[in-house]
Amino acid sequence: MIIVYTPSGGEPEHYDASTLKVSEASIVQRTVDMKWAEITAGLESDDLEAMRGIVWVLKKRTNPSLRWGDFDPGVTEMSGRLSKAEVEAYIDNAFAMVDTDPDVTHERVDAILRGRLPLLAAEPEHALALLDARAQDPKDPEPEASAAQEDSPPADPIPSPSPTSTGSAAPTSDSSPTSSTSPLPSSTTSPSATSTP
Repeated sequence: MIIVYTPSGGEPEHYDASTLKVSEASIVQRTVDMKWAEITAGLESDDLEAMRGIVWVLKKRTNPSLRWGDFDPGVTEMSGRLSKAEVEAYIDNAFAMVDTDPDVTHERVDAILRGRLPLLAAEPEHALALLDARAQDPKDPEPEASAAQEDSPPADPIPSPSPTSTGSAAPTSDSSPTSSTSPLPSSTTSPSATSTP
């Protein structure tokens, strides 16, 4: 989680809560009288004390003499935003619903994310670039892959190499014509032994 602190009349400053050391997190816990789980949950709901504690401790890295009472931002000067990694996970989770819910379409998820992510992400341009990269429905490449698999005759004897990696698909298809002309018992034992070296 990124805390964006924009002091009155100043430029936005970004503070990444995930960069805290354990000793720093302990100081935050003692100072705000919250457990770490409460602090992280508080960041998601823009809890002012949780955000203040983290920003204060991170500011102390460059200003060790900064006292808690001297850092008292306004209530509108801090907000929680998603980091790049959190944005990626958020997008992945949202598009995962397309596969599990027939009422949710790729286009609908994309439209919702385009409306929400600029408000949630610490770096809105990065979030929108990720969405642009996912603009194509991930199901589009699959028919091409399955069409390529239909062209190669022995899809049944060796099903695992072609879906897991494209690099091993070429050697498998090169050895496939010989194994498809062989009798079934010898194709399951000898071609795999001869194709390995």
